[in-house]
Amino acid sequence: MTESIESYALDEQVGYLLRLANQRHASIFQSHTLEGLTPTQFAALIRIAELGKCSQNRLGRLAAMDVATIKGVVDRLRQKGLTIVEPDPGDKRRTLISLSPDGAALVARMKDVGQKITDETLKPLTAAEQRNLIRILRKIS
Repeated sequence: MTESIESYALDEQVGYLLRLANQRHASIFQSHTLEGLTPTQFAALIRIAELGKCSQNRLGRLAAMDVATIKGVVDRLRQKGLTIVEPDPGDKRRTLISLSPDGAALVARMKDVGQKITDETLKPLTAAEQRNLIRILRKIS
């Protein structure tokens, strides 16, 4: 074996460690999720609540999802009765997305659950480590 392969330790690689952390977080999320929401649906609902009525394109950008992903997420949220999709009166090619009354009620409940998910994910860390992790993740994302 060459020196570089011998010195490569998978357990020390950032991608591998991020994937393990993400798997742990996903498991915690699934154990607490409301209405069977996926993490992408959860993020989209929170963003819609923050933005109010918005275009699908803007929602995708602000929820960090590509065009195909956000379309599927919006379609599923609409099918669940959590969002309302209507034509944009200023641009007939575009649709606007907003929360339905059921969606708004779910978002109100989700915020506490979301905080519990975050707290459980970060539980192994001290308060200072938690702040540092969030700061570092923001820096590299």
